[in-house]
Amino acid sequence: MTTIWTTVRTLALCASTLTVASAATAADLMPMTPAEEAAMTSVSPWMIRLRGLGVITEDKGSLAGVAGSDLSYSDTVVPELDISYFFTDNIAAELILGTTYANIDGEGTISGYGKIGKTWLLPPTLTLQYHFTNFGNFKPYVGAGVNYSIFYNQKGSAADSIDVKNTFGAALQVGFDYMVDQHWGVNFDVKKIFMEADYDAVVGGTPVSGKAKLNPWLIGAGVTYRF
Repeated sequence: MTTIWTTVRTLALCASTLTVASAATAADLMPMTPAEEAAMTSVSPWMIRLRGLGVITEDKGSLAGVAGSDLSYSDTVVPELDISYFFTDNIAAELILGTTYANIDGEGTISGYGKIGKTWLLPPTLTLQYHFTNFGNFKPYVGAGVNYSIFYNQKGSAADSIDVKNTFGAALQVGFDYMVDQHWGVNFDVKKIFMEADYDAVVGGTPVSGKAKLNPWLIGAGVTYRF
C-alpha cells in the first residue's frame, strides 16, 4: 500500500510540475497586445535639430531704370533650429527657424553708393521630405517646400531709407542624419532658397525701386535629437 501511495504522490507531483511548465510556456508564446508591441518598437514622430548655418547669397539685383546696376549682400553664419514630424518612416515635414541679416551694397554702375543699407531677415521654410531607411544608421533625405521671407529692422546707409518687401519662394533640400543611438545623431544639410524680393528706397530725396536677388544657399551642420 505504501508503494502505491508513493507512486500516486510522485505522479501528482510530476503532473503539477508539467502544468506549471506548460502555463509558463504558453505565456511566453502568447502574442503581445498591440499596445505592448507599440511600447517596444515605436519611436516618437518628433525630431529636432540644432545647426550652425552658413548663409551664402547669390549677389544679384538691380536698380530700376539704371543700366548695369547690381547689388551684393553679406554672407553670415547663424544658429538655426528645425522641427520635424514623421508621418511615416519615410515621409516627414520639417520647419526651419532662424534669423540673419544682410548688408546691401551697390555694384556695377551704382558701386559708388557703397553700402546702401542693412536688413534683418526671418525666413521660415517648410519642406516635405523623403527619408531613405535602408542604410542602417546613415539616413539620407531629400526635400522640397516653400519659404516666406520676412524683412525687418531695415536701415538705410547711402540710402535715406530702404524697404525690402516680404516675399514667397521655393526651397530644395538634401542632407543626412547619422544616428549614434535611438535618440542622438549628427546632421549635415544643404538648402537652396529661391528668394527674389522687391524693394523701395529713397536716395538723396529721390524715390527708387528695384529687385534684390539673394537666392541663398543654406549650408548647415549640427546635432539631431529624436524623441
